[in-house]
Amino acid sequence: MRNIILSIIGVLLILASIFFAKQLIDNKTKPKPVVEKVVKTIYIDTVKNKTIPILIPANGSLVAKQRVELYAEVQGVFRSGKKLFKPGQHYNKGETLIRIDASEYYASVQSAKSNLYNTIAAIMPDLRLDFPNMFQKWQTYLNSFDLNKTTPQLPEMTSEKENYFITGRGIVTNYYNVKNLEQRLAKYNITAPFNGTLTEALTNEGALIRSGQKLGEYIDPSVYEMEIALSKSYASLLRVGEEVELQNIEHTENFKGEISRVNASIDATTQTITAYIEVIDERLKEGMYLEANLNAKEEQNAIEISRNLMLDGDQIFIVKDSVLDIINVKPIFYSETTVVLKDVPDGTIILAKPVVGAYSGMLVKPFSENSTTTDNQ
Repeated sequence: MRNIILSIIGVLLILASIFFAKQLIDNKTKPKPVVEKVVKTIYIDTVKNKTIPILIPANGSLVAKQRVELYAEVQGVFRSGKKLFKPGQHYNKGETLIRIDASEYYASVQSAKSNLYNTIAAIMPDLRLDFPNMFQKWQTYLNSFDLNKTTPQLPEMTSEKENYFITGRGIVTNYYNVKNLEQRLAKYNITAPFNGTLTEALTNEGALIRSGQKLGEYIDPSVYEMEIALSKSYASLLRVGEEVELQNIEHTENFKGEISRVNASIDATTQTITAYIEVIDERLKEGMYLEANLNAKEEQNAIEISRNLMLDGDQIFIVKDSVLDIINVKPIFYSETTVVLKDVPDGTIILAKPVVGAYSGMLVKPFSENSTTTDNQ
């Protein structure tokens, strides 16, 4: 009897355990949550193809188109002139920039000129007797000879006998020696080659100047050039004489310039081509830093969008039936912030601003002032 009761109790315990376990399993099963459908609010734009000007950005510093580095070719003491040799001093063309004391050298030049005059005068009696038809032109030459002026050119020798006679007396040799001395004497005075301004002075009045010494720099402040280096891919777009828009780095002043020269060779190291922009404006100074936009060409039937909207593989997002899709495009030109595209049909709806986490097939809705965003962009 006892065994029967124990068996019944065991069976009941087993059944109770099974029931309890089933209850635990059923309680763990929860209903699946309903996934909320998220719709991104986006900014859109409708494509309208038009003519897009291709602007190539560049920058550089201004340098005077005409500039001269002043060097001494002779030695002597720097004598003061009518104007001080100081930076900022303006000179007109032909005015003396630097006057070096040449009194000693001048005396040697005068001695050589006097010797030439005496040599010609000594042959005049022989010319009267042996070459009477040549006497008058040499007499005229002597009459025009002035020791205080530049030595005049020798008369033209019209016959072989005259040439032998004059050359044999050493007159031609003496003449060219004198002209050589006169050329060197002229180097004691350095004159302004054009109207301009002294920008650098490396010596002062009274100082001893040595041959080969740099004395300063002189520029024409009316015309400047800006050297720019552009990628070789733009070489075919550059045109001499084309107008260029420039502005200072503060973007407060605008200037007009034009391409004056384009280098025919490409820098092998940087793979860039050098162009020069000529600028004329009274507000400009040498060394001023400017930014330029070169009008390279105009691209027909194209659009311009932010570079942030471009995807890998030359693709962009479009909106079709409230869903994002991807299309292939043809990039024509990249600037720092934008890209010019072709092959985007008119009327296509594209993103106006990039969307974080965007993918093809994403549900979206256009932004409006009355709409509320369900997710941050």
